[in-house]
Amino acid sequence: MIHPTAIIHAGARLGADVEVGPWTIIGDQVEIGDGCSIGAHCVLKGPMRLGRENRVYAFCSLGEDPQDKKFKGDVPVRLEIGDRNTIREYCSLNRGTPGGGGLTSLGNDNWIMAYCHVAHDCRIGNNTIFANNATLAGHVEIGDYAILGGFTGVHQFCRIGESSFTAISAVVVKDVPPFVMAGGNTARARAINREGLKRRGFEREAIAAVTRAYKTLYRQGLLLEQALEQLTEPAQQFPEVARFVEFIRGSRRGIVRSRSAAD
Repeated sequence: MIHPTAIIHAGARLGADVEVGPWTIIGDQVEIGDGCSIGAHCVLKGPMRLGRENRVYAFCSLGEDPQDKKFKGDVPVRLEIGDRNTIREYCSLNRGTPGGGGLTSLGNDNWIMAYCHVAHDCRIGNNTIFANNATLAGHVEIGDYAILGGFTGVHQFCRIGESSFTAISAVVVKDVPPFVMAGGNTARARAINREGLKRRGFEREAIAAVTRAYKTLYRQGLLLEQALEQLTEPAQQFPEVARFVEFIRGSRRGIVRSRSAAD
């Protein structure tokens, strides 16, 4: 299962039924869980952990030093990857930095297409999809079931909420609330990700409540605090609206707005 040209450090730990392709290098303090497949010409650098049943395609770089000029390498920092992820060709996921908590993490069941980059200290949830060339700057947070269109670029410290969707070539410089579709340069809110919510099994009433919350925020010309005040009662009735409001209240960079909304 290990190609004879692969180079594996004595300090690496490989689980059962792990496949390693030709010319791949696995460094010290790299842990690979059972059933993983690592393609040809990959470089895995520790400290990092790869969970179970992940498939990493050719020419990927996992766990390399963060691209942060302040990083000196004198403090251990990590990359943690969960289970059943697919990481396609030429992707790069860097370890964290001491100033960002020392950890970059990718959850379970994510689909990362070719040429994507995940910078230091990013936190990615579960069941996300990154289309080709999606790029995250440092300290970005991606919620469960979010979808990033091809060539999406996300500014550092931004958050992408659960079940949100970014269009191709979106340039995201502010937070995208849960369930929202955003696009453009710079990205603005366009609509609710209705199809994504249906696929997740959201009830019709919940989707309608989220849609009303979106219209309150983006279509009535209200200031942000005015809109959130109007969403107090719906948030008590629907947990989906509550998560929508909680995300917005927790924003540090501000949220994407639409052309028809008051700034």
